[in-house]
Amino acid sequence: MSFHTVLPIPAAGRRMSHGSLADGQAAGVAIDSTPAGHAAPGRLAHTGCLQRRLPARANQRGVALVVALILLVIITLVGLAAVRGTIMQQRMAANLYDRQIGFQSAEAAMRVAASLITTNPGIVARNCQAGGVVCKANPFTDRGLPAGTIQTVTAGTAAGQFSVGAVATGQPQFVIENMGNWANPSANTGFGQNASSHNYGVTGGTSTAIYYRITARSGDPAAVGARAVVTLQAMIKQG
Repeated sequence: MSFHTVLPIPAAGRRMSHGSLADGQAAGVAIDSTPAGHAAPGRLAHTGCLQRRLPARANQRGVALVVALILLVIITLVGLAAVRGTIMQQRMAANLYDRQIGFQSAEAAMRVAASLITTNPGIVARNCQAGGVVCKANPFTDRGLPAGTIQTVTAGTAAGQFSVGAVATGQPQFVIENMGNWANPSANTGFGQNASSHNYGVTGGTSTAIYYRITARSGDPAAVGARAVVTLQAMIKQG
């Protein structure tokens, strides 16, 4: 004699503890081996006559963290580029400011030299028109320049003096060279100094003037260090 136990329909997710597989199927009960409270991926969960599909478990996790780290790296690179550009602009502005200071000092030295030519002929370094004398374009780098002919502007406020500011590298220097006698364009050399005077054989006077070449720089490169050194040059006609 065999005995059979009649079981009620269990709630969703609960396991049957009695009866055989055939009894459970005959009673219309779904037998599930999944632990209580969990559903197998992609399977149907039965609750009475209602059925619903549970979402599959995600295969990847932590994507938001990876995206946040990538964005953080990009923002860091952009910030470093901006900082580098700002530093470069500051250096450019500082170099331009330093050059302007050097330019003003060299221009002041040139004006001082021009005012001292007529009253101090001894400061003229050499006569470039004399035979055997070779005067290069930059006397500061000319090894043939006589020693002691590089003049340093005297600090002060009197005539022929100049005092640099606190941000300057030092007192400017200059060299004066006699370039010889050449035609004076301000003198009367013909009829209105036009081309007709030469075409018709009319000649004017032979007035000449002495020309000096002044080369000035903002400071001695050996003393200014890494600061800018500005060199200017001009031709001055005496008289």
